[in-house]
Amino acid sequence: MKKKVVAAGFILFSFMLPAKATAANFSKFYVFGDSLSDTGNVFAATGGAIAPTTAIPQDPPYSQGRFSNDKVWVDYLGDQLGLKPTPYLTATTTIPNQGVNYAFGGANSGQGNAVIPNPALPGILQQVGLLTQPVLQANQKLDPNALYSVWGGANDYLFGQTPDTAQTVQNLSNAVGLLAASGAKNILVFNLPDLGKTPLAVAAGQSSNLTALTNDHNSKLAEELSKYTNSPDLNLVSVDVFTPFNQIEKNPGQFGFKNGTDPCVIGDLQTVISVCSQPNDYVFFDAVHPTTGIHKLVADTALAAIEAKSVPEPSIEWGTVLALSGLGVAGVLKRQRKKPAITTTSWVFDAQLSHTKVEN
Repeated sequence: MKKKVVAAGFILFSFMLPAKATAANFSKFYVFGDSLSDTGNVFAATGGAIAPTTAIPQDPPYSQGRFSNDKVWVDYLGDQLGLKPTPYLTATTTIPNQGVNYAFGGANSGQGNAVIPNPALPGILQQVGLLTQPVLQANQKLDPNALYSVWGGANDYLFGQTPDTAQTVQNLSNAVGLLAASGAKNILVFNLPDLGKTPLAVAAGQSSNLTALTNDHNSKLAEELSKYTNSPDLNLVSVDVFTPFNQIEKNPGQFGFKNGTDPCVIGDLQTVISVCSQPNDYVFFDAVHPTTGIHKLVADTALAAIEAKSVPEPSIEWGTVLALSGLGVAGVLKRQRKKPAITTTSWVFDAQLSHTKVEN
């Protein structure tokens, strides 16, 4: 009986989420980050509109410019907020009246791209500059009623010759500071999931190193962001994705997944070796990117953090957030399993386009 009562509470809470998001009434949604947040920028930059099967990420099996098998967290949270940010590279042909997504797969925390050999592709701090520089030059301010999000750092550690957590965190902090100085009031900032538990890290024998870097990054990021907590005009929302990712990895079945360790897609950008028949059974779509069910959980987590104004305590609130997210994911996966099985794909991820590149 107790389990039934708890489950009913989770279902009720999940029904309440969209209404609360609408109540937030953000005017626009601006996104800065890497492939976890990219909804089509790298795809457009690599010719996806003309040749989707040879673009990055290839479509199919990657979904419409996303580095996943379906929607990413930006899509899910945008649905809950009633906002659909336009990818930056298509904003010139589409009026971005609901915000802009500046995220590029492969983006470094500061400048440049760790994966795509194109110097024009901006890092996260550069992405923020694309929005703020014209505003500051015109002596204007960013929309104070919009929502802004910053998430990155993984590429610095997976590709950096001498990974420097202090510099990476400083880049992200500078991005937040620049947004705040330009008039942004509502800013989401995500920490990193445990990079050492990705299939890539395990296969490359880098689990311990990448876990240590992740822990150091998250600790420094929390300390750096605490400097903004006393700003009366800034609503800074820290989103902890490290905790739920670890809980899912320990017990994937609790959240509707059958495999929490292996990638659905095996291969690299040029050569696909195999693709699983049921991607939504997996936590990882490829060696580092999660499947759409995980992105749904991230979006629910971000929404809960927005409503609470701070991330709930892992031992209490996280159970609720994860459980309701698991229920939501189960529904999404049940519907998506009706789709034909994917039989061909490409192994692409923003922090690692080639398995051999990380091993070197």
